[in-house]
Amino acid sequence: MARMKFICDSERCIECNGCVTACKSEHEVPWGVNRRRVVTLNDGVPGERSISVACMHCSDAPCMAVCPVNCFYRTDEGVVLHDKDVCIGCGYCSYACPFGAPQFPASGTFGVRGKMDKCTFCAGGPEANGSQAEFEKYGRNRLAEGKLPVCAEMCSTKALLAGDGDVVADIFRNRVVKRGKGAEVWGWGTAYGSKQAGQPGGAKS
Repeated sequence: MARMKFICDSERCIECNGCVTACKSEHEVPWGVNRRRVVTLNDGVPGERSISVACMHCSDAPCMAVCPVNCFYRTDEGVVLHDKDVCIGCGYCSYACPFGAPQFPASGTFGVRGKMDKCTFCAGGPEANGSQAEFEKYGRNRLAEGKLPVCAEMCSTKALLAGDGDVVADIFRNRVVKRGKGAEVWGWGTAYGSKQAGQPGGAKS
């Protein structure tokens, strides 16, 4: 069974916000909530990079660990979802998440606390696949239709990748190696078990 993951290639991201727009349009996300956003690091200085951020559907999700009513659950594909009928809007998940994925909808001038909303990896929710109830609460269930998340499909530079974690990791690794990089890329050794670009896991530089 595939483990679904996102990865964003900062060398390719051009900060067009196409992924953000596609997500809001596809799921009719409520005002005040951005399930996906583009963050720019070192804005305006040499080395500036942009990266598309959303729920990363963690293997050991902190939101699941802190939720007092256990509204979060993981699907067979590794997608972390939540049940809005169970959620009490306490906000613990928003504080625990390092990516700021769970958010309160802002339906008033100053925002009103309510059921949390987050990226679903276009996998819907606990309701019947493709039902109106599912769409109204969580948006379109593209995974049930055999499609990938719309944010990744609409990325014009293919900076944002989504799908089987092993597949997207291989794509990213090949890109980095072709750029002549590897060991100097942050997290390379942790992700690929190799200290030298292009070397198999465990190889010594």
